[in-house]
Amino acid sequence: MLRDVQTLLEQECIANLKAMVTFTDVEISNDLKYATIYYSVLGEEAAKNKAAAYLSNIQKRVRSQLGNLLQIKYTPEIRFKFDPSTEHGMRIEQILNELSQKNEQPE
Repeated sequence: MLRDVQTLLEQECIANLKAMVTFTDVEISNDLKYATIYYSVLGEEAAKNKAAAYLSNIQKRVRSQLGNLLQIKYTPEIRFKFDPSTEHGMRIEQILNELSQKNEQPE
């Protein structure tokens, strides 16, 4: 399902949001009624807010498109949720690079 969401939305998000939106994971409830799609956005807080509003507005359309694409009997209700793990990973990498540079400098 993640690959299908990426196929449907990545180019659309670039065109409409002017931001890089990456869909990172999908969790489907045990009863198959709900699907939470996690995404990350590189950029400023305004870009993240704009992406959240945009994705919230297209939830029903995405559900319909996924239902047609996947051809399953019941299509789960779609929810989008921001995934901060990409930002955390980039911050950790930045800190490690700074520490590495400090260790390379002669005392």
